[in-house]
Amino acid sequence: MTITDIVLLTQSAEGAVLGKILREYNPLLHTVVVSDKTALDTLPRDGLANARLLSFCSPVIVPADLLKAFPGPSYNFHPGPPDRPGRFPSVFAIYEKADRYGITVHEMTEQVDAGPIVAAEWFPVSPEADVVALETLVLECMVMVFRRLAPFLAVNPSALPRVYFPWSGTKRTKAECDAICRITPDLSEAEIEIRKKACGSLLKS
Repeated sequence: MTITDIVLLTQSAEGAVLGKILREYNPLLHTVVVSDKTALDTLPRDGLANARLLSFCSPVIVPADLLKAFPGPSYNFHPGPPDRPGRFPSVFAIYEKADRYGITVHEMTEQVDAGPIVAAEWFPVSPEADVVALETLVLECMVMVFRRLAPFLAVNPSALPRVYFPWSGTKRTKAECDAICRITPDLSEAEIEIRKKACGSLLKS
């Protein structure tokens, strides 16, 4: 078996860049970018025998039957380190004043952010960084790791070697993020400032 098709679950701009990287190693590769659950559900389950699914910084949950339709593991590029599973990890990292952050690549399973990890990278976080600055570093790191794995992902149908980095920490939810990103009259000035720093455009008053 050879890889002939890769489904990129990501936004269109990122998908164009990632597809170009993959085709550097497999010029005949056909890439399809899907950005939402509706587009994902239209994929033909019986046409994926030579395909691979890669999710890149996407909040879309892939159904179990679709994961099973691919012949090998699908991989998720999670925009947070192994100790920050779940939604909006960068928001919580800034809110909790983390001095270290990173990204994780893992096999996709029916349970979100729980599959075996195949790559993880960490980097320091400046005390002055807000969520925009952190997410810029995250994207740079994710693309760097994607480039490193692309020669394998573009041509090799086998599973990537697993690394021993266990998942840990609380799996955060959108509801928890929404609670942090809300400004109410009872908050102190210091609390308002850290919420502004952590939430950016997600902030609500």
